[in-house]
Amino acid sequence: MADVTTSESIGDLLDRLCEIVPDYPQPGISFKDLTPVFADPVGLRRMVDELIAPFEGQFDIVAGLEARGFVLAAAAAYASGKGMLAIRKAGKLPREVYRDEYTLEYGTSCLEVHKDEIAPGTRVLILDDVLATGGTVGSAVRLLRQAGAQIVGVGVVLELDGLDGRTKLEGQQVVSLQVVHS
Repeated sequence: MADVTTSESIGDLLDRLCEIVPDYPQPGISFKDLTPVFADPVGLRRMVDELIAPFEGQFDIVAGLEARGFVLAAAAAYASGKGMLAIRKAGKLPREVYRDEYTLEYGTSCLEVHKDEIAPGTRVLILDDVLATGGTVGSAVRLLRQAGAQIVGVGVVLELDGLDGRTKLEGQQVVSLQVVHS
């Protein structure tokens, strides 16, 4: 098991391990790539521990948003001894689903979850890699409420400031490990 004893802050760890990719996905954007943190055993462990610590004892299952949220949620579920719920893009799940459609800058998208995987009243912690405008995470909150779940909070690794993502999550406890200034 990875030794996670360190005096390095989570912000410093993320700064050290993340790769900055200029002009991705479009010119003028500097993309902060978390995949090196996922590949580092101490980085992954610290990131997951920091995300779930504020919610310890409050959740029954961890929901992860496609795709990088799956990595975080699976690791968090394992670390906390809970199950993991996959929130997928439309058309990826084979059984009956709850669905929520949301607006993107240019069009719409949809998230789905199997109806038989979550019982009403289940306490859910939602995890994802980035909170930007709040569209995707907001959709996940609505989707899980439609299923009768109780959302205990949202954990994200990076929060992009200036995009007002938190405003779409009013009433939710949101924990972000690092705010990225644009």
